[in-house]
Amino acid sequence: MQLLQGKAIVVDATVGAGGHAEALLDSGVDRVVGVDRDPDAIRLASETLARFGPRFVAVVARFSELDAAAARAGVDRAGGVLFDLGVSSMQLDRPERGFSYRSPGPLDMRMGAGELTAGQVVNTYPEEHLARVIFEYGEERHSRRIARAIVRARDRRPLRGSDELAAIVAGAVPRRRGGPHPARRTFQAIRIEVNQELEELAASLPQAVRLLEPRGRLVVIAYHSLEDRTVKRFVASRPDLVPVTKKPVRPSAGEASSNPRARSARLRAAERVGEAA
Repeated sequence: MQLLQGKAIVVDATVGAGGHAEALLDSGVDRVVGVDRDPDAIRLASETLARFGPRFVAVVARFSELDAAAARAGVDRAGGVLFDLGVSSMQLDRPERGFSYRSPGPLDMRMGAGELTAGQVVNTYPEEHLARVIFEYGEERHSRRIARAIVRARDRRPLRGSDELAAIVAGAVPRRRGGPHPARRTFQAIRIEVNQELEELAASLPQAVRLLEPRGRLVVIAYHSLEDRTVKRFVASRPDLVPVTKKPVRPSAGEASSNPRARSARLRAAERVGEAA
């Protein structure tokens, strides 16, 4: 993460398995505070980064608790705050978490502790509400058709598995030859609803700016337009932030080829000037 090299303290607000944090520590960053709402991610990152000793501190917290997470780590100012949004590979690769439409698993999709599950969304939301979630969070033009198919299926019996949901969606919409799986947008939408991801992001961005010291940098990697638009509008609304990237930075063809999950990534960075409000 070249944009954050040379910083004394960086808060990695989505530490996941610790990949970014490890790169930052190897680059010479003095200390990284790794934050994640997923206790499994925190455990894995702590094991992976144990060789750095006190230079890495892990905290279980949601985005909206960023202020409190930094305080628990003894940090009141940071040279950088990093967000790598969306679902992590670690979560996708564990069928028992229910995030993947390619593997059978429970309808869960919770990134951390929470009451709402994907099963509750698909089995209890009224058809109109379900269609709105799929349309707004998945940007899925077939949202009404998909919601109707889900409601018809659940009227026969409650939906239990991620593979069952994926099959219902695939049967409700046309599939373009060679295109992405037809359930991709629906799964994204339900995951965002379950974890209140956009609300959490919007609540955390002002906290991130408050943490930044002058010339500190906010770096956000988004994977779909809803996240990216939220970040773009936030940066534009802040007189104490100056964009470092004029346009979102996209992965090169080589990067997308070696890591297909990164093909939709969009990186934005901004630097703090003066004192935050």
